[in-house]
Amino acid sequence: MLLSTSLRLLCPAISFSSLLKLKSSTPRCFRLQESMVGSGSAMDSSSCTLVLCGKSLVENEIAASLKKNDTIKLSENTDLSVFLKSEIDKLYKQQEKSFDMELYMNCLSTLRFGRLLIWSPLITSTHDVVSSNFSELPIGTVCVADIQYKGRGRSKNVWESPVGCLLFSFTVQMEDGRAVPLLQYVVSLAVTEAIKEVCEKNVIYPSYDEINRFFQGLPYMSARIKWPNDIYLNGLKVGGILCTSTYRSKKFNISAGIGLNVDNDKPTTCLNAFLREISPAACHLTREEIVASFFNKFEKLYDIFINQGEYPFKNKMKNHGFGPLEELYCGTWLHSGQRVIIQEKEKDQVTESMVTIQGLTSSGYLLAMGEDNQMYELHPDGNSFDFFKGLIRRKLE
Repeated sequence: MLLSTSLRLLCPAISFSSLLKLKSSTPRCFRLQESMVGSGSAMDSSSCTLVLCGKSLVENEIAASLKKNDTIKLSENTDLSVFLKSEIDKLYKQQEKSFDMELYMNCLSTLRFGRLLIWSPLITSTHDVVSSNFSELPIGTVCVADIQYKGRGRSKNVWESPVGCLLFSFTVQMEDGRAVPLLQYVVSLAVTEAIKEVCEKNVIYPSYDEINRFFQGLPYMSARIKWPNDIYLNGLKVGGILCTSTYRSKKFNISAGIGLNVDNDKPTTCLNAFLREISPAACHLTREEIVASFFNKFEKLYDIFINQGEYPFKNKMKNHGFGPLEELYCGTWLHSGQRVIIQEKEKDQVTESMVTIQGLTSSGYLLAMGEDNQMYELHPDGNSFDFFKGLIRRKLE
């Protein structure tokens, strides 16, 4: 079973209207009625519009075939309309807050991942699209939404995801089941690496002090990973990852979903708000640049993960598929050297013991050292929302 974490983004439920203001000649499927998100409530919609776009002629031909054959399906009660980007370009001018498919493709440099894009202005969840149509879509297909109103989180929690969030899911296929639980760490690492790259490209350093600080190697904005895969910025959560998998025909079909708060600076913070604080002259980060950079990073990290991982396990601690990336991952997360109190119940007595986190085990759980110098593997108990409250330890031989 994959570890997973919530896609809840730290931004309030908001009201919005006129999602797409289109010309009167626009087909019915593009005329989205005014929608309201009530506090703590989810929207209900029986219609959905998907737009397909490819990086090259090959992907555009696949997109055309998917549309022609009416391949993509959602739930039975959804009125689904599918268009090619070339078709909608003739119908309306893309709105400012809509995902810019052309900008995204121009920033993308991958050979496989992210090259076929499915975009929707309003959808239940991007995860629904890729998981429901996994077998019909090329591996690496990505679905991006401007707004999703039934986002999926840990323990089937539902989270609202308003305008200003980067919301996308994509497909991966793997054969070795031992490596599947570790994929979420590759995804998390690619997110943090993408944020670093995009910030470095967009930050302007107008003063000597800022330039000096930059060359001293002090990062302006360092996104960090909270195990297993929440994304934190300056101590506040700005995003999360959810990976789910099914096993079919001797292969694991994995749908990886990412939610990242790019523009909602209330009630806590977002990427652009934090960037403005540290560099007022900084450029505005766009969703398109971030997701393109993510796939550019992910494809390289995934290649290392698959091709340089060592199987079978010769050493239960280090020789596993994630081994070549573990040092980079642990340099990005929040937990190296963190001390955790473990509560264990024996008969009617509860005992507490202290352990110190060292890294990851071969199975993807936390590797920790106890006060007795014994190595332990730490598991979440499955009940606590905070993974660090209710950890269970297992002694490693």
